[in-house]
Amino acid sequence: MGKIKTFFKNAFKDMKEDAKAQHEVDKANFQATKAESKATWEEAKMSSKGRRELMQKERDAQIAEANARKAEADERIAFAQERKRK
Repeated sequence: MGKIKTFFKNAFKDMKEDAKAQHEVDKANFQATKAESKATWEEAKMSSKGRRELMQKERDAQIAEANARKAEADERIAFAQERKRK
């Protein structure tokens, strides 16, 4: 009977700790969503020149990310071809 009692005691303790951890995740996600919403609102109030600059900055970041992915893929291809020859 003691094993069952200990099992449930530990199970409820784990559930309590998991609930606390999930609450922290939920709080962080809420704060992030709130900040993103405010950023969207502030961007909507920007001038058209400011919006164009923001969009160009986002496009530049996407291009840089794509170039990095391509460079990594090229390295993988070269490595695989080198291994194939051996």
